[in-house]
Amino acid sequence: MTVDAHTIHYLEGGNGEPLVLLHGIFAEKDHWVDFARPLTGRYRVIAPDLPGYGESSRHPSQQYDYKSQTERLKQMLDAMGIPRAHLAGNSMGGTIAALFAMAYPERVASVALIGSPHGIRSPRPSEMDRHIAAGKAPLVARNADEFEDMLSLVFARRPFLPYPILNAAEADAVANAESNADLWREQLKDRYLLDARISGMRVRTLVLWGDADKVFDVSGAEVLKAKLRNADVHILDGIGHLPMMEVPKESSRLYVDFLGKLAG
Repeated sequence: MTVDAHTIHYLEGGNGEPLVLLHGIFAEKDHWVDFARPLTGRYRVIAPDLPGYGESSRHPSQQYDYKSQTERLKQMLDAMGIPRAHLAGNSMGGTIAALFAMAYPERVASVALIGSPHGIRSPRPSEMDRHIAAGKAPLVARNADEFEDMLSLVFARRPFLPYPILNAAEADAVANAESNADLWREQLKDRYLLDARISGMRVRTLVLWGDADKVFDVSGAEVLKAKLRNADVHILDGIGHLPMMEVPKESSRLYVDFLGKLAG
């Protein structure tokens, strides 16, 4: 589809209530596949490459801050004829889902944060926080060694990734390093955006946060418990920042159970 001068690529499968999966920064739609497969028997599942990421368009003249991406999500749902949906997101995608739910509550059936969202001020600093304090951009890989360091940061239990896919991901990350650095700086401006606003979200929410998350420390889960009235919070033992890839069956099962409670 075309949205706001961007060509958007997306995966879709299943029938039923719409359910939209939103990836994190420098990630892509395919990261949801194993997590999404069990959902398609009950839901119409849509996983887009958000504008600026994956196979979707990225334009140097465009902004990719949270306000812009939230409005583009609205345009995507409008283009697909979806008046109301369940939203699930990881990291940046979780933050977009939460911001959308606060801006358009009538259009959101539920929010699921599959892995820690960006924008919460965790009481304990994470490994990534320490990198940022040292002036580094640990999710921007400019060479093979930095790409390996980035994988070690985001995964506690690294899933099997076939070499051709891993090699292509590394090549894309290195080729887009300068552009990715611009997106990284744009995100840093909103580093604690969600912390200041999340108390205003009223929709039922699922939170899955890995206790081995090096990107955003698990102590942030207590912040969400305190700020959200309608949240089911689960701490995942030994899991890092990307539970939908590290333990797709377990995280999908927890999500299905959560959605079942809403229906029941």
